[in-house]
Amino acid sequence: MISSVLVANRGEIACRVFRTCRASGIRTVAVHSDADENALHARVADTAVRLPGAAPAETYLRGDLIVKAALASGADAVHPGYGFLSENAGFARAVLDAGLVWIGPPPEAIEAMASKTRAKRLLGIEPLREVTEADLPVLVKAAAGGGGRGMRIVRRLDELPAALEGARAEAASAFGDGEVFVEPYLEHGRHVEVQIIADTHGTVWALGTRDCSLQRRHQKVVEEAPAPGLPTALRQELRTLAVRAARAVSYTGAGTVEFLVADGRAHFLEMNTRLQVEHPVTEAVFGLDLVAEQIRIAEGHALGTEPPHARGHAVEARLYAEDPARDWAPQTGTLHRLAVPEGVRLDTGYTDGDTIGVHYDPMLAKVVAHAPTRAEAVRRLAGALESAVVHGPVTNRDLLVRSLRHPEFTSGRMDTGFYDRHLGALTEPARDPHAPLAAALADAHGRSRFGGWRNVPSQPQVKRYEMDGEEHEVRYRHTREGLAADGVRVVHADAGLVVLEADGVRRRFEVSRYGDQVHVNTVRLTALPRFPDPTTQLAPGSLVAPMPGTVVRIAEGLTEGATVQAGQGLIWLEAMKMQHQISAPAAGTLSTLNARPGQQVEPGTVLAVVQPT
Repeated sequence: MISSVLVANRGEIACRVFRTCRASGIRTVAVHSDADENALHARVADTAVRLPGAAPAETYLRGDLIVKAALASGADAVHPGYGFLSENAGFARAVLDAGLVWIGPPPEAIEAMASKTRAKRLLGIEPLREVTEADLPVLVKAAAGGGGRGMRIVRRLDELPAALEGARAEAASAFGDGEVFVEPYLEHGRHVEVQIIADTHGTVWALGTRDCSLQRRHQKVVEEAPAPGLPTALRQELRTLAVRAARAVSYTGAGTVEFLVADGRAHFLEMNTRLQVEHPVTEAVFGLDLVAEQIRIAEGHALGTEPPHARGHAVEARLYAEDPARDWAPQTGTLHRLAVPEGVRLDTGYTDGDTIGVHYDPMLAKVVAHAPTRAEAVRRLAGALESAVVHGPVTNRDLLVRSLRHPEFTSGRMDTGFYDRHLGALTEPARDPHAPLAAALADAHGRSRFGGWRNVPSQPQVKRYEMDGEEHEVRYRHTREGLAADGVRVVHADAGLVVLEADGVRRRFEVSRYGDQVHVNTVRLTALPRFPDPTTQLAPGSLVAPMPGTVVRIAEGLTEGATVQAGQGLIWLEAMKMQHQISAPAAGTLSTLNARPGQQVEPGTVLAVVQPT
């Protein structure tokens, strides 16, 4: 029997595994980088072991240090979570060689399936060797790992060399393996997968299907089970192929077989030899704890002859600290508060007051709703996200709510091109004209100190806020009756709640302030100084860092005085495990180049200046 489990991971998945371990009476061990010293997963574990350093290559990708931590802490088993070393056969072998229990598939199965190229060959599928115009569009993919890292869509042949270079660099950084391959890119397909779990006694369960078609940068955003609208024959084919793939490598434990469904046909993508981020929707539908099943299988227990029956529908949304309107730029800072209504499941690696750093994935949480029907589950999840309290950096919360309510999604007609088609409309600013006024009235609460002798009206007070990238100026007055503003009746105003009435409609505004950051209901504002500092103005053509990160590459031969073309990639930043390209905004001359490889930059740092032609 397993008595102590070390989770070789961080954040949400580590907290998720610990939850099952606690319920099973199993002691928990966390590992943490220096950047994660005060992270939630390190705080909730029974024991925590430091991995010196901050970058993944120094910490969570160091299998030798993790095995050493397991032995030092007295753990007798290791759970890999997902990402990092979860699909690394060498790490699995090192765990087993150290006399520890590996809560995962055999190293040989990982080896056969962890490389997408080997997995495809196992099923008789070959990647493209040479790419011609007739093959376009194609997809460059990392052979190891997943999560959209090391992936590039190529629509023109002259884009292929840069795509290969960028994908190799990103894959090497994320997985320690720079191998990439090229395959046809199927437009407007649906991403459908099958959850499998297998024991050491020859039983393999195929636990229904999941649809994960809503993706940005090839990373899933919304997932659901079962996949809607699939014909019975296609569902059976997907389950049969998944079981066949598992049996081909004598698989044990939890895994996922992924497909692209297009034109009524299933195209094999890969097999993930680990638990998936989206596993909670399968748990909800089948009434299972997949982590508990993983542990039982590692202890040698057998699965039942048949899996439990599915019931209802479940939908999961990933809440990211990112700005979808700015090319999904990851965001950092303090998560002041995170809370969701009762009735939905929240899996997170953060709690109020935690810092969102630059080193790791920007996912804050997963929110999951389960209901008897798909329509009810989607409605429940959209409502929960809309009323959730998310105070801190910019997030994709509004995008998620709009996505869940989009007719293409509610009707089950979505595909992997959903955000390519609809991102502009889904990220239109949700301007609430009364939010800045509510913020100003809450801030002004208690500042009026009139004496009885004063009988002249006060001068209007002026405050300025930034909302959705635009500046808003509001005016209000102190009167004998309290605070007043034109066009509305101020029913109530204090530091945390403002009630306004306009055209007979009364609305409540809950206000929270953290320094210059103000949250009014779901609207995020920044309080601006009354008199802007003229020294903060940027020179025309300035290219600034959109996020904190590391300069990993500068375009070959780029120097001050060089001529650049509009849209030309000049500088590449790595932040939160993804690479981000900084491009020339217009054709012109590079007059200033401040960036250098290895440089750490903060948001707003001027990296270069392009003087337009």
